[in-house]
Amino acid sequence: MGLIAVGASSIAAGAGTDFAWLTTWLAAAALSFLIAIIAMARKSHANGVTLFTGPGRKFTWNILAPLVAGGVLTITLVRAGAMDLLPGMWLLLYGTSIVTGGSYSVRPVPMMGLTFMLTGVFALLSPSAWGDMYMAAGFGGLHILFGTVIWRKHGG
Repeated sequence: MGLIAVGASSIAAGAGTDFAWLTTWLAAAALSFLIAIIAMARKSHANGVTLFTGPGRKFTWNILAPLVAGGVLTITLVRAGAMDLLPGMWLLLYGTSIVTGGSYSVRPVPMMGLTFMLTGVFALLSPSAWGDMYMAAGFGGLHILFGTVIWRKHGG
């Protein structure tokens, strides 16, 4: 997921239009979501449980509200012409979803969510031209960093 975000940030930074920028990031989000579902399904299968029982169901239920809020706010901000707010809002709400969902997971998961939230706050308070840099650092760098920690210490 992190590598997809790093690639998307370089493509999005060179996008000639707001529509191309938005399409790039939405495609990256969809591909990352698909990869996350496949990875979670494989881990659940390896542990002999179904994806949406126990902690998996709780995680899914808890990440949903912030992600739905992000979707609605994305539509609203695009319609208002405030696309410069999207990187910070996406990072902040994605982080919120990981904090809430991660309360049923290993300790690094909610900590990752908090760092996403902090990255989102910095993105919202920084010049809008830095948005792709924050997206690369957050969705790319934080996923790679925390993914490595979680993989090494907790098996995935």
